[in-house]
Amino acid sequence: MHPTEKRSNALPSAARGGPVSHAVSRVARLHRNAAGRLLRGLGLHPGQELVMMHLWESGPARQSDLIRLLDLDPSTVTKMLQRLEQAGHVRRRSDPADRRAVLVEATEESGVLLERVEAAWAELEELTLAGLDAAERARFLRLLARVESNLCAESTGR
Repeated sequence: MHPTEKRSNALPSAARGGPVSHAVSRVARLHRNAAGRLLRGLGLHPGQELVMMHLWESGPARQSDLIRLLDLDPSTVTKMLQRLEQAGHVRRRSDPADRRAVLVEATEESGVLLERVEAAWAELEELTLAGLDAAERARFLRLLARVESNLCAESTGR
């Protein structure tokens, strides 16, 4: 936000029945924007770091598994992978077990990016949680896990 812009956290009248949802929406947008600024410095778009984290941690994965894991539209994941491939961070090939499937793997060259992504996420964490002590951070994380569980149960109909 530009320093001269007036920031309003006032709750719109239509959101009065959901002040927490309104706050979560605002915080999610601000967090996504901050992440985007940090990732742009690495030549990444938001979400691409999640693909890379999975590939670095778990090794090659089918494109269909990445789509399911990230819970994104197939065309979005395809575009992400195209950009990552053009940047030399991933390579795609046919799955030897099923020629119809595409395997995605991190390139050796992408290893240089790993430390930079870790540093960006650490910076984002500190930016996000500045002013909270260790106990508050732990409690916040537990509360977020409960909220996530509620939303996951709702989205799967459990």
